[in-house]
Amino acid sequence: MTPTVLNLEDLPLEQKRVLIREDLNVPLENGQISSDARIRAALPTLQYALEQGARLMVMSHLGRPDEGVPIGKQQQFSLQPVADRLSELLNRNVPLVTDWLDGGDWQQQAIVLLENVRVNKGEKSNSEELARRMAALCDVFVMDAFATAHRAQASTQGLAQYARIACAGPLLSAELAALERALSNPLRPMLAIVGGSKVSGKLTVLDAIASKVEKLIVGGGIANTFLAAAGYEVGASLYEKDLLEAARTLMQRVAIPLPRDIVVAKEISPVAKATVKAVGEVAVDDMIVDVGPASSAMFADDVGSANTILWNGPLGVFEQDQFGSGTKALAHAIADAGAYTLAGGGDTLAAIDKYGVKEKISYISTGGGAFLEFVEGKVLPAVEILQQRYAQMNEAKGVSPKGAQ
Repeated sequence: MTPTVLNLEDLPLEQKRVLIREDLNVPLENGQISSDARIRAALPTLQYALEQGARLMVMSHLGRPDEGVPIGKQQQFSLQPVADRLSELLNRNVPLVTDWLDGGDWQQQAIVLLENVRVNKGEKSNSEELARRMAALCDVFVMDAFATAHRAQASTQGLAQYARIACAGPLLSAELAALERALSNPLRPMLAIVGGSKVSGKLTVLDAIASKVEKLIVGGGIANTFLAAAGYEVGASLYEKDLLEAARTLMQRVAIPLPRDIVVAKEISPVAKATVKAVGEVAVDDMIVDVGPASSAMFADDVGSANTILWNGPLGVFEQDQFGSGTKALAHAIADAGAYTLAGGGDTLAAIDKYGVKEKISYISTGGGAFLEFVEGKVLPAVEILQQRYAQMNEAKGVSPKGAQ
């Protein structure tokens, strides 16, 4: 059942001070945004609030700056590139406000972007004092950042607890509904693709997924650990020796097809040579950087026979074109599948963007860690507090909570 929370659309917003927590943590290369997918995902929420006459304050994090250190001393974490891109996409000026915790004249503007929330001391520890200062800025707080909903921080869980009114934005509600559809009663057979650098970071997720799907494809460094667990040489590739037994246990629980051929290189760089080898021919100085064409074809067949597909993570180092063929083939196979497809995670979004398959994916989640924790069955703190606030509101009114998501 979709969590029952108050929705943004349920509220009058005319002349209200509306503070929206979005996830605008976009990838930057040399100070330029390399993928604006997360900004575009937030646009419908922002446009709706503006059309309703709200005075809009948008907040987000970017990267991992040092708390308590002025943004001027760590400018690489400034949201200025995001403000510039938002201005272009909304076709209106979106000023970036640096010192915003105590309010100011800028609150009279139609829309502003608040500088990186993670610069504020107490953000990560969910400081009550910081959360209350943030809550004092607004009449309505909108949690719309699904990608941070698994973090109990001041700008997510804390703010939702202390704001006068706290609700879910359309993006957050849509994320929860899409995940529910994929997980609560999926069309069978169900396939999951999980990539990433380490098994250790996703072991509990892989364990949870193993009980939900008929088949699990692993990619990236995760696949190397499974190859090593199956007795293959992985050369100089990243893998985790201490998790070989855990990988073997997972392979006994669920079908995990291993690559038949792989792409190797001596280094990871734009000029590195990519060489296709059979999976049993890896040299001790080879690094596995992608799957080969035979493996891509095999995985495409697996994708084609599934009716529900969860995708989180690439199959290789797709950022380098010569190591991206496997992820590219996978992206197009998923796009062409007749299945319900749900994709999530920063690298996955970047791959979808790079290979132009966005329109053919059923639902694209902006979440990475939150996406995986939801799949794992964990409670997301920022969603839980919205549910509690909604229940308290209805209890005060003496009515049963129904009809909202």
